[in-house]
Amino acid sequence: MMTNEERLESLLQHLDRLDRIRVEDIPQIDLYMDQVTTFMEKHLGEMKRYPDDKVLTKTMINNYAKNNLLPAPVRKKYTQEHIILLVFIYYFKNLLNFNDIETILSYITEHHFGEESLPLSDVYTEIFKMEHGQMERLKEDVRTKFETARGTFQDVEDDSSREGLQLFSFICELAFDVYLKKQMIERITDELRAENPPKKKK
Repeated sequence: MMTNEERLESLLQHLDRLDRIRVEDIPQIDLYMDQVTTFMEKHLGEMKRYPDDKVLTKTMINNYAKNNLLPAPVRKKYTQEHIILLVFIYYFKNLLNFNDIETILSYITEHHFGEESLPLSDVYTEIFKMEHGQMERLKEDVRTKFETARGTFQDVEDDSSREGLQLFSFICELAFDVYLKKQMIERITDELRAENPPKKKK
């Protein structure tokens, strides 16, 4: 069985292996749906929890379009901008419901999808410029949480029990952090929705 220290190192190494799709990786030519799912699987496959999981399916793409998360394809083909939105949706969908994602992306789709003033590709590039600094801050935060958790249950004499309780403390710290950040995102989303009520569907 792994020690807690070994688990921490494994987590940090996992973070180092995670990558993102860069704009230059996305084909300039429009893609059919099968090509889109293959592309996403190739570039985000490392993010999957289980080997049999799918990064993206035809059903998912159809649901995103149906729920106004994604503009409709042009003659059954998806542009680079569609793929960029799908990447954002991929990250958001593990935390938020469709209504929240629609609210968050509505400004982007209305003002930068198909626009030349500040193309969506430039928005995407600017957003992901923050990635390296964010990853380093995240790893430092994870180490800090781990050390805090390691300071708990010091009075438990049995090494195995103490290790198990400290691991539980660490998991709870990570979960509470995610919970609070999700609360903040949902609050901002609710404010945006109140300020700009969604247009009624015809």
